[in-house]
Order: sequence, then structure tokens, then C-alpha cells
Amino acid sequence: MPIGSDPGADTVPGYAAWRKGVAGVLAKSRKVDASELGDEPERLLEVTNYDGVTIAPLYTRRDELPEQPLPGRFPFVRGNDATRDVHRGWYVSARFGGADPAAVNQEILAGLDNGVSAVWLRVGADGVAVDAVPAALRGLLFELAPLTVQAGPDTTAAAERVLSVLDGYQVADRSDIRVFLGASPLTSDFAALPDIGADDAIALARTAAGRTESVRAITVSGTVFHDAGASDAQEIGAAVAAGLEYLRLLTDAGLDTSDALDQVSFRFAATDDQFETIAKFRAARRLWARVAERVGAPEFGNAPQHAVTSEAMLSRRDPWVNMLRTTLAAFGAGVGGADLVTVLPFDAALPAGELGVSQPFSERMARNTQLLLLEESHLGHVQDPGAGSWHVESLTAEVAAAAWGFMQDIERAGGYRAALESGLLGERIAETKARRESDIAHRRTAVTGVNEFPNLAEEPLSEAARSTVPVARYGAAFEQLRDRSDAYLAAHGSRPRALLVPLGPVAEHNVRVTFTANVLASGGIETVNPGALEISGIGAAATESAATLAVLCGADSRYATEAAAAVERLRDSGVTTVLLAGPEKAVAEVTGTQRPDGFLTARMDAVATLSGLLEKLGA
Repeated sequence: MPIGSDPGADTVPGYAAWRKGVAGVLAKSRKVDASELGDEPERLLEVTNYDGVTIAPLYTRRDELPEQPLPGRFPFVRGNDATRDVHRGWYVSARFGGADPAAVNQEILAGLDNGVSAVWLRVGADGVAVDAVPAALRGLLFELAPLTVQAGPDTTAAAERVLSVLDGYQVADRSDIRVFLGASPLTSDFAALPDIGADDAIALARTAAGRTESVRAITVSGTVFHDAGASDAQEIGAAVAAGLEYLRLLTDAGLDTSDALDQVSFRFAATDDQFETIAKFRAARRLWARVAERVGAPEFGNAPQHAVTSEAMLSRRDPWVNMLRTTLAAFGAGVGGADLVTVLPFDAALPAGELGVSQPFSERMARNTQLLLLEESHLGHVQDPGAGSWHVESLTAEVAAAAWGFMQDIERAGGYRAALESGLLGERIAETKARRESDIAHRRTAVTGVNEFPNLAEEPLSEAARSTVPVARYGAAFEQLRDRSDAYLAAHGSRPRALLVPLGPVAEHNVRVTFTANVLASGGIETVNPGALEISGIGAAATESAATLAVLCGADSRYATEAAAAVERLRDSGVTTVLLAGPEKAVAEVTGTQRPDGFLTARMDAVATLSGLLEKLGA
């Protein structure tokens, strides 16, 4: 069948011509005839994510799905609230906490004066003391700013203080007050975080259910799965499975189904993959609504969603790039319909003050990220602006299906707690983590500033900044290599060094010179580039650089005639390790001491290769 003859393509004007154009470009880049690419050459541009969902290069009316009900209606894909204030949009949430309750109170009030519209208060070891909760909340208008509490093992005591404050608070309509008490025993168990027990959480939910305010005791924190390396569907599926476990506990304790559903809220991570984040929040609402439907209360399936920008995606190296990451994440969460959004400061992966900027600056930038999206881009003025997009709707449906499948796997294993105890949940997430780490190590996935476009000129990190954390950060393996380079710099006054040996004119060697310098820098190895070298000048360049590692950079055709001599000159000049930027087949005929010691290619495991090179260089 000739290209463009797919009958389905005829239903979309211009699709056949687009397909033919794709075939032409791919054929040129692959140096083959277009007829060799098959009837659907665009399939070569498809990408499959960690959930097995295929992302097509183009979506058309052939991908159209039935329109979802309006926001506020089951299954809540388009949003939980039919009457959301278009001037407010989602709630801009910020975290507060510290040892001095008066200072925390001032920070909260200042934040509210400058755009914050929801308060996330840390209590206990990481925040204000339990007894100081009333002082920290002084002056807060609860009917205008929802309150989220994070207190871990002090949740019950903190909740008592919050509820006592509400008892003395005067407001015309108490249902306008929204409080999330943050009990998270089931998800905390997964991450080995201290929390109250399940029985205490259920008791707290029974108390909250009797309040006239809108108080939810349970927070299902999907972020713990994300931070361990879970895919989007795994995060949703595990969170929904935990939510279902809470429903069983709550109804067994005597709450009716609707009251039990009203005690649950969700927290999910938002990443810099904006379309996947949009689909993730829409899919998560769809799943929980289906659970509510199955237990007989579909109208109560609109549990609030709290989006938090991913800790795992934050880099410690070139952390200023994190501002771009969190902007995309906030965009995705907001467009995806999250009720509250928290943007973590761009330097959240580093100790306070590591970059020489103040904490208020970092927090202001995080807050303003959302305010720019809301006040200047007006994203909050339209509910579910992605609705009707063939890509967004298809991705939502496929992520929801994958997440439902993962949740069913957990149920078949005996439910959330059984899957956690058996290790099934951790094992499945660990598999995804390993796949992602492999993609990053092989540089199939770019982490800007870390494994792509690293900045070796930035200041070395302090010892405190190099400490490990339980979050599976995407760039951690490369950043550990950079830590070794920093230690070498501190001990020797210079970084580990490699000599680049460009062969032939710039047009021949520039691509591989750039590739090599970028790869080596991602491991903390500095490069010396003397410019294009003739064979006769290689020895002098090697001697001048004093490098013990060198990399030949040139075209395969030039390697065939010059690589052997170049390697010999380098070895004669004291270079102990000679690599070649390119495939091994380029010097297939070269043997003995004239053969390079290794090869730098786009498909290599860069982490393993760079680690070995650092070891050879003494780092």
C-alpha cells in the first residue's frame, strides 16, 4: 500500500499530505527510501511512557472521544467545582512552618497579603509546636483561605488545637471554612514516615464528620509514591487503592458512605511534563469518581486535589532551571483542575542559603510563578481549558485506564495494606524507577543542567548539600558524579581534565566535540579544546594539557585513516587513556596499542562510563 493510502487518513483533510511529509523527512534523516518506512511512517515518531501509554506525534478528529460532563458533575473529569470563582482560579497554597509561632504568623499574613490564598502549616518536628498552633493561625480568615495541616505523629494533637480555634471563630456560613487535617497513616507507611495510626485517623475522621465546617481528616498523599519513582498511573492507582482502604475502615467504623467519602482528599505531584500532568489530575478525578459510583455514592466522588510540584524533578545542579520546571508543573496542575497548587521554591532540594539567596526570595518566586499564570495568563478564568483537545482527552483516558489497572492489581493482591506488606507495591514502583534511571543514565531522557548542558563553572556544593535524601531525584546519579568532581577540585585546585583531539575541519568534528564536552561535563570532567589538530601537532597539545585522558573527535571516514596514528602519538605523550567519540566499528581494523581504550556514543550508559573515567582520573 503506498504512503498516504490509509483509508482513515482520508477522513482528515491534509493528513495524507502530512504523512507524506513525515515520510520524506524521516527518509532523509535515516538515509533510506520513503517506501522502506511502511504505510504509517508517523508511527516511528511515537513515544511510549512508563505506563505503556503511546503518545502519538499528531492527534486529529479520528481520536475524538465523547464530550465529558461539565465541571462539578460526575465523573468530575473536568473539575470538582461547578461554581469556582473565575477571578480566583485555583487556590495558591504555600507552606509555612518554623520554631517561632509569631514569626510564622507574620509570614502567613504577609503571604496572604501578597497572593497566597491557601495555608499549608507544618506542625511538630518540622514546624511550629503543637501548643503554638493558635498563635500561628492568629488573624487567618478561614472562610477565605483553606487550611492544610501537616503534623505527622502530632496530627491528632494539632487537629485538636485547630478545631478549638474554629470553635471560637465567628463566620456567617461555617460551611465556607475548609480544613484538611492531613492524617496520612497508610501512605506514610509506604515511605516509612512517622504518622498517627490508622485507628487514630479514623477516630479523627469521625470527629471531623460531625463538624459544621468542611473538615477532611484524611489526606491520601500520592506524592510518596511519586518520590519513590512511581509513574503517573502508578501514583494515581496506589493513591486510589489507599483511598479505598480508608473508605473500608471508615464505613466499618460506622460512618455512612457519603460521610466517609467526604473525609478523603488527595495530594499528587505535578511535573514539568505539562500534558501528562494535565491528564494525570483529570484521570485521578475520574478514578475516584468511579470508586464513589461503585460504592453507591457517585455524587460524593469529587474529593479535593492538592497539587505539589515534584521534588523528584528538582535538580541541585544549575538549580535556577527549576524555576522553569515548576512553572510548567504549576501550569499543568492548574489546567488539569487541581483545587490547590503548591509550588516548591526553586532551591528546595538544597539547604537554606546554599545559593546565597534569602528564603523570602525563593518563596516569593514560587508564589509569583502561580500569580503570573493566574493574573497575567488568566488560566483560572476558564475551567478545564484542555477539554476537547484530542491529545488531552486521549491521554486522560489512557492514563486513567492504566491507573485503574494498577489499582486492580493492588486489589487482587488483597488491597492496599496487603500489597504494601507483601512488597508488591514497592517492587512495581522500583521497576519504574530503574527504567527511568536507565533512560537518564543513557541520556535518552534529558535533565537540563545535569545530564544535558551542565555548567561546570557554578560554585561547588557544600558538604551539607551533598547529603542524600529519600526522594528518587531524577538527576541524582549525575549529581553524585559532580560531587566527586567537587571533592577533587577541593583537593587539587582543579577539576579532572580531558583533552579533546579534534581531527579534520570544523564541519567534520564539531558535532562530536560538542557532544563529548557536554557528556564529560555532566560527570564533572573539564575539557581542553586546542582546536583542529594535525597528526603532527597532537603530541605537543597533549604535553601542554598535561591530561592523562584524551578523546578523539572526528568523522568516521577520518578515523579510518588517522585514528591509529593519533592514538599512538597520544600514548607517546603520556596519555594513559584514549577514547574515541563514535562507534567501535569506525576503527574495526585497528589493533594493539593503536586501538582506542573505549568509545563515547549516544547510546552508552553515561553514568557508568563517567564513573569509570573519574576513577581513572583519581576522583
